[in-house]
Order: sequence, then C-alpha cells, then structure tokens
Amino acid sequence: TAYTPYQPEISQGRLEALINFQTMVTDLTGLEIANSSLLDEATAAAEAMTLCHRALPRNATANVFFVSDQVHPQTIAVVRTRAEPFGFKVVVGDYADYDFAEPTFGVLLQYPATNGDIHDYRAFAEKAHAAGALVVAATDLLSLVMLTPPGEWGADVALGNSQRFGVPMGYGGPHAAFFATKDEYKRIMPGRLVGVSVDATGKKGYRLTLTTREQHIRREKATSNICTAQVLLAVMASMYAVYHGPVGLKRIATRVRLMTAVMAAGLKQLGYTVNDGPVFDTLTIRGGRRQDIELRGAALAHEINLRYYDDGAVGLALDETVTLADLEALFAVFGAKEGEIDINTLADSVNLAYEEPFRRSSDFMTHPVFNSYLSETEMMRYIKRLENRDISLVHSMIPLGSCTMKLNAAAEMLSITLPGFASLHPFVPLDQAQGYQELFHNLESWLKEITGFAGCSLQPNSGAQGEYTGMLTIRAHQIARGEGNRNVCLIPASAHGTNPASAAMAGMEVVVVATDDNGNINVEDLRAKAEQHRDRLSALMVTYPSTHGVYEESIGQICKIIHDNGGQVYMDGANMNALVAVCRPGDFGPDVLHLNLHKTFSIPHGGGGPGMGPICVAEHLTPYLPNHPVVPGVGGAEALGTVSAAPWGSASILPIPYAYIAMMGEWGLRVATEIAILNANYIAEKLEPHYPVLYRGLNGRIAHECIVDPRHLKDTAGVTAEDITKRLMDFGFHAPTLSFPVPGTLMIEPTESESLEELDRFIDAMIKIREEIREIEEGRMDRENNP
Repeated sequence: TAYTPYQPEISQGRLEALINFQTMVTDLTGLEIANSSLLDEATAAAEAMTLCHRALPRNATANVFFVSDQVHPQTIAVVRTRAEPFGFKVVVGDYADYDFAEPTFGVLLQYPATNGDIHDYRAFAEKAHAAGALVVAATDLLSLVMLTPPGEWGADVALGNSQRFGVPMGYGGPHAAFFATKDEYKRIMPGRLVGVSVDATGKKGYRLTLTTREQHIRREKATSNICTAQVLLAVMASMYAVYHGPVGLKRIATRVRLMTAVMAAGLKQLGYTVNDGPVFDTLTIRGGRRQDIELRGAALAHEINLRYYDDGAVGLALDETVTLADLEALFAVFGAKEGEIDINTLADSVNLAYEEPFRRSSDFMTHPVFNSYLSETEMMRYIKRLENRDISLVHSMIPLGSCTMKLNAAAEMLSITLPGFASLHPFVPLDQAQGYQELFHNLESWLKEITGFAGCSLQPNSGAQGEYTGMLTIRAHQIARGEGNRNVCLIPASAHGTNPASAAMAGMEVVVVATDDNGNINVEDLRAKAEQHRDRLSALMVTYPSTHGVYEESIGQICKIIHDNGGQVYMDGANMNALVAVCRPGDFGPDVLHLNLHKTFSIPHGGGGPGMGPICVAEHLTPYLPNHPVVPGVGGAEALGTVSAAPWGSASILPIPYAYIAMMGEWGLRVATEIAILNANYIAEKLEPHYPVLYRGLNGRIAHECIVDPRHLKDTAGVTAEDITKRLMDFGFHAPTLSFPVPGTLMIEPTESESLEELDRFIDAMIKIREEIREIEEGRMDRENNP
C-alpha cells in the first residue's frame, strides 16, 4: 500500500528490494544498468525503440526499426502502434535476410525466439552496429541462467517479462517488465532508477536517481511518459531471486530444460518434426500422427492448451511446474499409446549442456543478498526487516495530493489470490475465461455509467498508458475523418507531467495554456490559442477538478471552445475521487477520459505500481478502441492498434475495483466522494490560520485536495516546504505532494478513508511544526540547529 519511493528516508525497504531487482537483471542480461521495472514486455520493446532513435547522432536521418518475425506477435503489434505517430518505419522479417539497405536505427530480436529457437546473433549484431543501428534483445530471464547473456553477444538493450520469477500469470498481468542497457545510454533510458547514495551522516542509503529524465520534470521532452510502473511485481520477482539464489535458479532452469528435451525426444520418436537447433522451454512441432482437428480435440480432452500456428504448426512451452504426469498427458495428446514412451529412458539419454556459443560461462548473482536467505525463516525475517523501514498505509495516512491513497480493503484484495483469477494464461480460448469476461463486461458497464461515456477499454495498464491511448484514439478518429494534419495539443501549464509526455508520444505538438491567479485555466488564453491553431488543433488535455484542487466553473465553456475550433477534449481522471457518483464527465463536454483504478477505485499503489488506466470514450470514438493481435473480438472495428501486451492489461487486479464498486453501490460511492471532499475542506479550514491555502472555488471551498503555501517561511525562518516534509516524518507521516503544481508548496489529499482522529493527528503535527518555525522566527530556536 506504499507510494512511489520519492521520499528515501521512509522507503529504504522497497528501494533495497528494487536495487536487488536491478542487480538481478544486470547480472542475468550481462549489461551495465537496469531500471526498476516497466509495464510489460511489449511496451518495454516500444520504449527500447525510442531509446535507439534518441541515441542517434543529431544529424542522422535513419528512420527504420527492424523487428524479427520471431518476436512475439503482441510485441510486434505494440511496437507498430508506438512507431506510427513518430513516423518510424517498422520492417518485420527474417533477421538472416535483412541487409540494412534502408537507414536503420535499431533492431529487435527475440532470444529465445517465439518458436523456441535459440539463434547465434553475434554476426548479425556486428552487422547492425556497422550500419549504425543498436541491437535490442527481448529475452527470458530464466533462460539466461543457462544461455550466453545478450550483453555478451552484442545487444545494447535487453528487456523482457519477469513473470516467471514467482508471479502468477493473472490472465495477462500485472508483471514487472525489465529493461537493461549500457551505461552510456543511462540518461536516455525510460523508467525509474534506484541508486546507492550516502546520507548527511555518511551512512549508505538508497534513493531514486537520474530523475531529470522523467516526465514530472522534462514533460514533453521526457524519455518516456512512464510514471506508475510495476514495483510490487518487481519486488516479488527480486524476492524469488533472493530466495532461490544462483544455485536454485540453475536447478529450476535445468529442470525446465530437461522436461523440454524429453518432450522433444519423445515427439521425434512419435514421428513429429521439432526445432532443429537448441531450445530452452518452447517447441514448435510439425507433422506426425495427429494433426489439426484431431490434435485439437485430443488436447481439449486432456484440458491442455497448445499454440496453433496459421501454417499448421503447433507450439508448446513448459515450466518448472510441469510434472511427469503432465508429460505423459502431452504424449497421449500427440498420439502415444500407453507405455510407448519411456520418459525415464529419454531423460537419461538427452544432453542438457548447451554448446558454444550458447552456453553461459559467466557468473551471476554473486552479491551476498542472493546467497544469504535460502531458508523460509531467513527469507521471512529479511522481508520483514525491509518492510519495517518503510511507511505505508498500514502505518499512517499518506496525504499525497493527486494520488488518492485510500483504503485497499481486505475484502477487495482477497479475490486476486483465487487460482481462477491468478493462474489463467492471457491467450486461453475465451470460453475458458467466462468468469473474467463477465467481470470485464460488468466493470466496463459500471465505469461507463459512472463517467457518462459510451465506450470503454481496459487495455491500458497504467494511468500514463491511459493518457497515451486516449490521445491515440483522438488521433485515429481525426485521421479517419481526413484530418490527419491536426497535431496541436493544448495543455495547461499546471498539468501533470505525464500529459505533455503522452501527447508527445502520440505525435502531438504541445502548446502550453496559461493559468490565472486562482489556478484555473486562463479561458482567454485558451480561446486565443485554440483559434490561432484552429486548422491544426487536435485536442486539449485537461484535469478536472484541476490540479490546483478546485472545480473549475468554466469547464463547460472550455470544452465548447475546443469543439468550436475542431478539436477534441481529453480529460485526465487523476482527480475522479472528487466526482464519482456526484457528476459525470461525459455530461459536461470531454470526449475521452482515463481512470486511475489504483487511485479512485482502490487498487493499491504497490510502491509504484501496479496500476490500471482504462479509458472511457464518447460514442464517436468507440470504433478506435485498441485491439489485440492474438485474442479476437477486442477493441473497435477501426482500432488504433495495440497498446499493451495483454488484451485486458493487468487483468488479475481488475477484481479489486469490481469488488469495490459492487460492494459500495451508487449510494456508497456518492458518500465516499462527499466524505473525501469534506475531509479535504476540514484540513484546509484547520490549517488556514497557520499556512495560507492557495486556491479555492467561487464558493470558498476546495475539491478533494488543498494546496498550502509555506513559501514565505523561507524568508522569515529559512524553512522550506521540503524541510516541513522531512519534519513530518518524525511524526510518522508520509509527506504531502511537494512542489506540484506550484513550486515550493504542499498539496494535501486525505481521501475518504481517514478517520477524524487521524486527520486531527496530521493537523496537530502540521500546527506543531508551524509553532517550531515561529520559535525560529522569534529567535527562540537557532536558525540552523533546529528540528
């Protein structure tokens, strides 16, 4: 239930877990630096593509990104979608035939390939580098225990999905993607980085580093729009590695390799053709005793799902949970008679060692953390020690403005542990996922009713992804109308940093709109810029209530100005906790809205993810909702493309908002909104005598959050907003949002979950801090040596 670790003093536990994750990834991939997670493998590949382009010399004109046809289809689809607004040309084909005739800035390879083959990419990597292209490897962490790491055969970037390190499949997510690269690219890589630093007393500590790359600082010039990532899942994967260590991982990988080798040998004995070269866990099978309909029927009879290719080939993949009984069932599916295949004899005959150049020779995970906690007792204590170094909702209120750190109720959370939700593969036939499909249908219907929109997509797996998807939906609609020239996006100066970063990713030119002295959009400046760019105006991105914590009375007028000038209105739903069941965005003008289910609808933040950012759209945008290349029936008839690896994003956490809405009902949702607003106004009134409250609406009230302004205290006492946040830690509180949207201020959002007693405890702490500052002002406390 913790937030992103922006405050290192109260985040040392999960920061250490994340640096374990980064260390594990760099060791296994053979590269120099890794981030602390991305959303999924497909979006990580898209991020790698943009890194390759940013790495080009300033005068370079290369515009082609090559993708091997042996990359997973969902990854290819997401890369194509990401490339189109940037104007990149994506070429998909056989890597062995690619000649770099067109200026190419990067290549994407799968290692092992989607059909299971393990290729020697060394010569191709040299060829790519000679042509000025960077090499990206989408890979499998467990296979790298045995295989030569990508960094050792020439890859500049390695990425993938850490799901198999102890995380359920969950019908597609959430899982932590990993992303590693060379040190020279660290300033253009996406995602958060955890680094080692020292505190004021010289003690070692962890903190987020190189944050100037990120959207909350660089906005439309950021390396990525990534904000919420998959921290909780990265922590899980890192703990899997800590518990098993290098020896345990080798044992697991060897078991997977053995099962696959036995399967391959047995299938050959049955007359099937399998992969010619080395494999790890995946086989592609052709010919043999049973084909097509007969084989599918046999597989269904044994309740086994296989991968069926368009050309008649069949694919299967094994993991460490596969048993001898599973192998026997698989052989039966492929037509083996009882006793025909002797698994033990096959196991004794297969050779598990990889030959050069595929065999890994380098050590990995030699750090003591991966070799010290190998019993459950020691592991339990290590995790508890880390937890004790963090502040989360189990300790106290987290009053972060624009973050909605509300209760994540046990009744909502229980559902995600159920095997029916946790154990499902994202590409199973839809008739095997009817429970999930009913849940999706109901949740989409509820979200549409709550927001007042006609369509909904659950595919975006973070709020920033929702922004990006919403903007692509607008872009697709305008292109379909012959208005592809519309590429100007108006964004208020006070917008979240993800807004301009997402607009830039959608191919938009960002034009900033001024705000007035009350924190509202300057309507006249908006009107002037909308009219100035009338012929190219694509959209306005607006947050409502505003990032200043007030309901802008002019929101209807703002939407009309944009529509009158040919544009669409995208609404950032970060502050929906002030609207649910009170008013519907679809009724006052926006065309598309994203929701943060990890804010408004009770999914925990996980220390920086997982999140979910579904979009709701007006009727005219429904044809453009994202589709999926593997699962049919997803999205609109003229879909914008694919934005996430899985068709319904991080599906396994959707039971949480489903349970939240179902149990609250319309009345409960309305009361929650009213109490959230009441709590925020209570804090504002109590703090006003001690700290100025910056913005209020026309009725003198605020929405669900308030901004307090301590900037004058720097002159009177040498105390800044940051000093106040540090002092709050001594009272056991996480700080409010610091310096957003107004530099030098604090934004406070209590949510409806906090009791009057907890609100008063926070207020008392803030007043006590103000009294200490007054002592400094009056000379009764030293200006430098004070709390």
